[in-house]
Amino acid sequence: MKFPQPLTLSQVAAIIGADYKGNPDMTVIGINEIHMVETGDLTFVDHPKYYSKALNSKATTVIINKDVDCPEGKGLIICDDPFAAYVSLIKKYRPFVSSGSTISPSAIIGEGTVIQPNAFIGNHVIIGKNCIIHPGVAIYDHCSVGDEVIIHANSVVGADAYYFQRKPEGYRKLESCGSVIIRNRVEIGALCSIDRGVSGDTIIDEGTKMDNHCQVGHDTYIGKNCLIGSHAAIAGVTRIEDDVILWGRVAINKDLVIGKGAIVLATSAVDKSIEGNGKTYFGAPADEARKKWREMAALRQLPDLLREFDQEKK
Repeated sequence: MKFPQPLTLSQVAAIIGADYKGNPDMTVIGINEIHMVETGDLTFVDHPKYYSKALNSKATTVIINKDVDCPEGKGLIICDDPFAAYVSLIKKYRPFVSSGSTISPSAIIGEGTVIQPNAFIGNHVIIGKNCIIHPGVAIYDHCSVGDEVIIHANSVVGADAYYFQRKPEGYRKLESCGSVIIRNRVEIGALCSIDRGVSGDTIIDEGTKMDNHCQVGHDTYIGKNCLIGSHAAIAGVTRIEDDVILWGRVAINKDLVIGKGAIVLATSAVDKSIEGNGKTYFGAPADEARKKWREMAALRQLPDLLREFDQEKK
């Protein structure tokens, strides 16, 4: 998320109510998670395991809970609870704003687009030309939809990321301030959920088609001309490259890459990154289909082998 106007390091520290190190006039243009930061962004770190990663990232400013040496060219904001400080910035610059109508006056809707009854279009949503938005669809604030997109009934675009921090007293929510970008000629089936990025974007690229009951997690990228079968569950921060086919009930773990042109057969579960190049995968955990089928055939022979072994012992 980018701030409406750039801030300085000293201004951000004053908002949080914390001390800082670095040039007080250093520019802070937005906030982002560690895996998505760009130069000028602010991020946070609250665990020693990730100190080095945050301090050596592209982030210009880091909120941290330890007084450490400030890396050259960066700014540090030192506070006891970086998570809460980060969330306070989200709530200040991307607060929840209720809508008084089913189609927000701030939404921009392109020529030829049809919005069916009982659809909800949130604040600052952009929808392109010649789209069809079916009944019951909800498109949350700040999301964007390209041209010639079809979204079927009761799908949700832009729900909050499923991101919580565990504490002894319960779970704290990392508020979402990202968005969803759906590009041209995408079709989303009925009853799908596409979560917004925590601070960046979840992207469905051109020409991709999704069946019903699909879940796409936060900050995920789905490439061009992919086919996503019904009941697919794609966890957050996953990258699915162009021309991938995921058949029904495929589950994809977080932080993975599914290579260009990969095919994952129905009911498979992918727990590590896989290559593309037209390879077909199957199983839980998924492996190349021919290898998996050979393993299954071998397992079917196991009872007979055990019986032969028992007879030889006698």
